[in-house]
Amino acid sequence: MQHHRQSRRRALGALALAASLPFVSVCAFAQQNYPDKPIRLVVPFPAGGPTDTAARIIGQKMGETLKQTIVIDNRPGASGTIGTDTVAKAAPDGYTLVMLATPALLAAHLLPRRTYDVFKDFTPIGNAYELPIVMVVNPTALPDVTDLQQYIAKAKASPGKMNYTSAGNGSFGHLSTELLKNLGHFDVQHVPYKGSAPAISDLLAGQVPMMFSDMIAALPHIKAGKLRPIAVGSIKRVSFAPDVKTVAEQGFPGFDASSWGALLAPAGTPKDVVAKLSAALKGALADPTVQQKMLGAGTVASYLPADQLAARMQGDYAKWGKVIKDNNIKSD
Repeated sequence: MQHHRQSRRRALGALALAASLPFVSVCAFAQQNYPDKPIRLVVPFPAGGPTDTAARIIGQKMGETLKQTIVIDNRPGASGTIGTDTVAKAAPDGYTLVMLATPALLAAHLLPRRTYDVFKDFTPIGNAYELPIVMVVNPTALPDVTDLQQYIAKAKASPGKMNYTSAGNGSFGHLSTELLKNLGHFDVQHVPYKGSAPAISDLLAGQVPMMFSDMIAALPHIKAGKLRPIAVGSIKRVSFAPDVKTVAEQGFPGFDASSWGALLAPAGTPKDVVAKLSAALKGALADPTVQQKMLGAGTVASYLPADQLAARMQGDYAKWGKVIKDNNIKSD
């Protein structure tokens, strides 16, 4: 009887082990063969904008490496939070990703309702691009302003009387100007618009004399001579406007206002899947054709691995959160 019980226990144990093996091997097999179906890349901004354009260029190249189609899914609205939230709630299997841009990172500081925690609900894959911003003036409205210090001197001569515009309250151009105002101890009044297109339209018409614009929107007007660039916000000069000095070079060492985009997956995505995506992203951004296409769209290919991206997210969240709080900035 004792021998019979032991045999039965052994048989049941073997059955339990056998039952567990297919599940383990199926999971391992699924990750090993990732991706075996198309990947959805959510862009939480409208089609045609810099984040969308960069995502399409990068996604196509990554798809070639991964031998799967990367489908772009535009989900705009609420400073990028609507689309970003859909990915926070998606299955962590590597088949739903988001191209996070700076506005969606900072949304928790600006919007009263937080739908996701960007640090708890996502796994960083890698930084994808930089979106340089440029301080431009209307040369007719400010004919004698050719650099940043001349602009600040003019603003100080008429405190609170000069205006500047941006793509809206809480936009990156708004935050960058407020940071510069704090550092330079000058005062100009903010005139927000609903998006960069109407803001630039009134800047061109001379209704407002200055704007911190993303390079993609300003570049055609700079080339046409209708807008004059006086400073770039990034820590380094940009290749498509090499003669324009940085803010840092013009009296504000360390000033760095650079918007960026990064690839994230839902929290809990398997590490080997994240590693495969990160390698594909790094390879895509190293491709000279990809780099040229992105430059043509006003963005700069810029890879950072997951750990450096995580540190950048933390740093920018704290830095711009302080600017928002100190200046009592609210989103539209």
